[in-house]
Amino acid sequence: MADPGRIRVLLVDDHQVVRRGLRTFLQVQDDIEVVGEASDGEEGVARAEELRPDVVLMDVKMPGLDGIEALRTLRDLDNPARVLVVTSFTEKRTVVPALRAGAAGYVYKDVDPEALARAIRSVHSGHVLLQPEVALALLSQEDGGGHGRGGSLTEREREVLALIADGRSNREIARALVLSEKTVKTHVSNILMKLDLADRTQAALWAVRHGIGA
Repeated sequence: MADPGRIRVLLVDDHQVVRRGLRTFLQVQDDIEVVGEASDGEEGVARAEELRPDVVLMDVKMPGLDGIEALRTLRDLDNPARVLVVTSFTEKRTVVPALRAGAAGYVYKDVDPEALARAIRSVHSGHVLLQPEVALALLSQEDGGGHGRGGSLTEREREVLALIADGRSNREIARALVLSEKTVKTHVSNILMKLDLADRTQAALWAVRHGIGA
């Protein structure tokens, strides 16, 4: 029986050696449990729907359905898992589409094991894990629109948006603003709708671009 206090992780990578290495390390973490593995995007989506993990550690380049398409499929299925993309230094051009497809962040394949564990905990807590160069890449690809849409936000929504840009989870925003998590979720939904954005990652970047929050 699964421990409700542990973060349930699904590994999706087409290299068995990589999966074995990740599993070996993560198994010694007291608060992380590897609940399954998949060798490609299609299997990863199926396993994510079956196992309902908290976090999916997803490779980008895989045969058949790649990581980005798997991300889009999970998003279309409203799967609640937070996806942490695994990439290499030479794949930066694939990271931006992955984040736009709904990834909660990314790590490099040669990431320090302890940093990987911290990244898993971070995205599980609701944070968006963005390296500076990826944030800049995303900002540079924005079309510059949306300035006028910001005027439709209420003062409370701007406060919530600033905290999203600061990497806060809904729970942390609720504590900071003395609100219920349900109310925060409603504010986040309204922000995304008003700004015509797909997810918290885009909201955080929009806020940075327009001088709100971090």
